[in-house]
Amino acid sequence: MGAANTTLVIGATGNVGPNVVRQLIGEGVPTRALLLADDPRAGRLPDEGVEVFHGDLADPDSLLPALDGVESVLLMWPFFTLNVDTAPAVLERIERQARRVVFVSSIGVHIGYEHADNNCHAYLEGLIEKTGLEWTFLQTTGFTANARLSYAQQIKATGVVRSPYGAAARSSIHEEDVAAVAVRALTGGELAGRRLVVTGPEVLTQIEQVKIIGELIGRELSWEDVPAEAALKAMVSAGWPPAYASGALDYFAMLTQEPELITTTVEEVIGRPPRTFREWAAEFADDFR
Repeated sequence: MGAANTTLVIGATGNVGPNVVRQLIGEGVPTRALLLADDPRAGRLPDEGVEVFHGDLADPDSLLPALDGVESVLLMWPFFTLNVDTAPAVLERIERQARRVVFVSSIGVHIGYEHADNNCHAYLEGLIEKTGLEWTFLQTTGFTANARLSYAQQIKATGVVRSPYGAAARSSIHEEDVAAVAVRALTGGELAGRRLVVTGPEVLTQIEQVKIIGELIGRELSWEDVPAEAALKAMVSAGWPPAYASGALDYFAMLTQEPELITTTVEEVIGRPPRTFREWAAEFADDFR
């Protein structure tokens, strides 16, 4: 059994999870992390203050030891590597043990771009609503950390980022700010039953993001648009599920015409504005050198 207010983080080694774990520990919350047994990113977690359990969302019963005595659960579903076939059973196990779930969803649900029959974030939201759990949905824009995945290798190799839709305009959110909102939802009831649209404080095109990175590392970088068809083939070859890759490219095409919105959610929930992309890039500038 866990101590009162014990919280389990599912998706603990991604971009947001380690920040949630650290912030929960900082607030004195008994914290657990669920990891795959062979998770290569386990080193992202703190050495102390977190109880690590091994389990796999593909095997719902494997979650039971981690869930025993838990009050709150942060859920991030790994859509990139796992379909949602086991999601109903996973939520049944969570509901059996926990009182509250905070689900990191997507702004695509908020704007009507993503529907339940896509078997992605909207589908999970619908399943969670049907449970008896107290829930909060964080409908986020893209994480600033995605810039590392999208740009870093090309910047270090050539200084030219070749990708489609450089004019796509995003209000990217710092992963620590997502974590801060999540921690507030996990540790109190005031955000229960709310869909929070969580965005960064500004809209920047992908080209503008690369320009900022160049300024911070002292290099003149450039962007070269490539056809979406070529990008789709490359993404699928790199392991993206075809439907996921196609949907991402279609969304970026839309953002060249209609930028992502900006909300004040972060400041309203945690009492300070969200960090800018420049602040994130300065923090991680060495990753692009």
